[in-house]
Amino acid sequence: MHTFLANHELADIEAKVTAGERLSREDGIRLYRSPDLLFIGYLANLVRTRKNGNKTYFNVNRHINHTNVCKNLCQLCAFGRKAEDPGAYTLSLDEVEAKARECHGLKISEIHIVGGLNPELKLDYYLAMLRRVRTAAPNAAIKAFTAVEIDYLATLHNMSLTDVIKALREAGLDSLPGGGAEIFAQRVRDIICSQKISARRWLEVHAAAHGLGMKTNATMLYGHVETIEERIDHLIQLRLLQDRTGGFLAFIPLAFHPRNTALADHNLSLTTGFDDLKTLAIARLMLDNFDHIKAYWVMLGPKIAQVALHFGADDLDGTVVEEKIVHEAGAATAQMMAKSRLINLIKSAGKEPVERDTLYNVIEEGF
Repeated sequence: MHTFLANHELADIEAKVTAGERLSREDGIRLYRSPDLLFIGYLANLVRTRKNGNKTYFNVNRHINHTNVCKNLCQLCAFGRKAEDPGAYTLSLDEVEAKARECHGLKISEIHIVGGLNPELKLDYYLAMLRRVRTAAPNAAIKAFTAVEIDYLATLHNMSLTDVIKALREAGLDSLPGGGAEIFAQRVRDIICSQKISARRWLEVHAAAHGLGMKTNATMLYGHVETIEERIDHLIQLRLLQDRTGGFLAFIPLAFHPRNTALADHNLSLTTGFDDLKTLAIARLMLDNFDHIKAYWVMLGPKIAQVALHFGADDLDGTVVEEKIVHEAGAATAQMMAKSRLINLIKSAGKEPVERDTLYNVIEEGF
């Protein structure tokens, strides 16, 4: 094995990984250009094992998408609607509360809330929604509102990002999800989400949350019109912010689903398992200051997500329940996964399942 590694085209990168040294932009690009998926996976698994041993995390969570009405209507999105469009909806506060109350008896530890930028919804709706969800599910952490939604509320009410996040936190918000990052390159954003906030603003929102002691997640949407160089640049910008704040919990690569989006005309196909696994592995190698890499089974499918546990990923997300956004874009996965099946996927991959809360505190292990 030693002789093989010494002669490998990525042997210098392997030496860096083994020594715990940071990889450069050029290293990341070389990894993407290499066809040796198994070697890249081997390197990513070294880092995964160093950080998390044989553990694989999951949580029992529930998604609530409170509205699909959105003023942006990004080219990448199949979820958003104009208010007058067929299928447009906005949940009343009573309806949101009812969904939260469905968590009783399910031992749900996290409620995940995101939606469109509905011009009819002001900050008071969001505050009331958080208070009701907190009352209905007092034992669940509330992870809600992408950076895009936070910026929208700040702009709408002429408030600072910090003041908006403070108000939401006082009403019950515990953490922010990582959505809306897409790809940070402006060239790409002009094509796939021209109405969305800039990369700089997305990073400012998360920095503001971190400054208040709030933990957040980060994402990257890949498999559309971006280049591998733009993927690596995206990861490096996340890494730099994590160097400054230490506020990111996990990174989640999101495989693009083109069906029913404005990008369907670009002749885009679903990502391949090869690209999915390589992207997860390279993320694990580049993001040396992130503790967790998540293989989001809703987008990847359970089988690729399971294999990803040997390619750097140490988290499968959770039970989810009623995911709408990716399924509007043609995801063929189920809208939920039973806790027992998540545990079986992890154990049959030779990993140790650990049920966690939003902050990666252990709820249960030794299944």
